Amino acid sequence: MSITKKATVVAVGLGLVTLAACGSSDAGSGGGESKTVTLVSHDSWAVSKSVLAGFEKQSGYKVKVLKDGDAGQAVNKAILTKDNPQGDVFFGVDNTLLSRALDNGLFQSYEAKGSDQVDPQYRVDQDKHRVTPIDTGDICVNYDKAYFSKHKLAPPTSLDDLIKPAYKNLLVTENASTSSPGLGFLLGTAAKYGDDGWSDYWKKLKANGVKVVDGWEQAYNEEFSGSAGGKKAKADRPLVVSYASSPPAEVIYADPKPTTAPTGVAAGTCFRQVEYAGLLSNAENTKGGKALLDFLLTKEFQEDMPLNMFVYPVREGAQVPAEFTKYGPQAKDPETMDPAEIADNRDQWVKSWTSLVLK
Repeated sequence: MSITKKATVVAVGLGLVTLAACGSSDAGSGGGESKTVTLVSHDSWAVSKSVLAGFEKQSGYKVKVLKDGDAGQAVNKAILTKDNPQGDVFFGVDNTLLSRALDNGLFQSYEAKGSDQVDPQYRVDQDKHRVTPIDTGDICVNYDKAYFSKHKLAPPTSLDDLIKPAYKNLLVTENASTSSPGLGFLLGTAAKYGDDGWSDYWKKLKANGVKVVDGWEQAYNEEFSGSAGGKKAKADRPLVVSYASSPPAEVIYADPKPTTAPTGVAAGTCFRQVEYAGLLSNAENTKGGKALLDFLLTKEFQEDMPLNMFVYPVREGAQVPAEFTKYGPQAKDPETMDPAEIADNRDQWVKSWTSLVLK
């Protein structure tokens, strides 16, 4: 969900990626005796050195981080290696793929300390506590303010707007079968229009000139005219499926920093994502893994996440940076979907979407 991870490949509907099972060989002796705890994650894991050092000093554990590609690949590989896992804790499975991880027995039960401080709307699996909510974010259509100002055209505010003639050939989105935000956008339309209506919506969106690319990196930094990368690439699409936290990133990483964000969010197009972490089944250092999960819910870590991974904390009372409040507030009424409904329909929806939109 972070700003560096938007090209997330999820390989939904195609089964698990064929990967050779390979487990951790240096996690130390079993039973929690090792003083090294290994976190397996997608490539966008990030934490301030001082915050991580504080945990290591307080707990006595040295944290080893294994970044294992994009989120979908990391989840698939973790499932295939669950009998001899690469680490102790996995971070980065989101609500669009949660059922796949749970159904395949990826995690063992552990109720992390601080779970009672998590906003109730993000809590799942409360009877077994196999996963712990860590962060949240909104997949939303972003728009290039300069384009719409120049063309004296109001930016879209809803999914319905995107199929209007005024926005023909303006939107670029990611492939729902190869991209996490692309999948989230598809799920958002299914949540909005229902199982009977989402395909008709996509027929209209296709007829209105939506462009589909493989992943976020290409969509946002090569095709979207409002991003710093898109400007350099002379991109010509002023609408892109990205995140509500993308406008703050455009401000924070700019030099010099603008007084206002160059991009905005179409608030009525958002779908809420939640990311989870869990203690891996057959983890060698279960004691260290539990300590690490506890750490991920501390106020220190939760307040450190936004400017490192461009996500929002799930712990109640955790503060977010002023840039988030000003340039990228969470959507007030995003589309949501129960993980069980995602599990029942995801693969078929992606298969149907692929036939409808890509062929």
